[in-house]
Amino acid sequence: MLYIWEHFSTVCKHRHKVIAHCYRCGILWQGLIHDLSKFSPTEFSQGVKYYRSDRSPNVGEREVHGYSKAWLHHQGRNKHHFEYWYDYNIKTRQREPVEMPVRYVVEMFCDRVAASKIYYSDEYNDSKALEYFEKGQARKRMHERTGKQLEKLLKMLAEKGEKETFEYIKNVVKPKTKYNGMW
Repeated sequence: MLYIWEHFSTVCKHRHKVIAHCYRCGILWQGLIHDLSKFSPTEFSQGVKYYRSDRSPNVGEREVHGYSKAWLHHQGRNKHHFEYWYDYNIKTRQREPVEMPVRYVVEMFCDRVAASKIYYSDEYNDSKALEYFEKGQARKRMHERTGKQLEKLLKMLAEKGEKETFEYIKNVVKPKTKYNGMW
């Protein structure tokens, strides 16, 4: 069975939450262009084919093929994913994480909060995005400073809630997005 409408609705619902969060953080334009690649044939067709209401379609595609073509496409086109920020280090001769510009760390934060709201639904609370981050392996694969910045925002959300966290981002973090100053 094809889940065209369900997948489309989930993507749009997620994007609308990200747009609202980005607006509250003072980066509306990033919210408006967030995840537009999900409507490309490469990503959308796989999303429909492997759609499940409780997890990313990329998981289903990986179970079948051992990798997700949609995810490879997505991470290579969206700067709010830490996987986008890998480059070859000429000293170590390996691909390594690069520090993300702060504005994309903020968008990544908004993305993770929105995704937690979609996937956890009625079980969502302000600690869910932090819990997901802490149980996953992402922190180990991010640039150290990027990981610290994201973790700080997720902890603030868990401890102080959305209103204070979004205001902090808009008033303290956003003015520093033109350079990679630590806040």
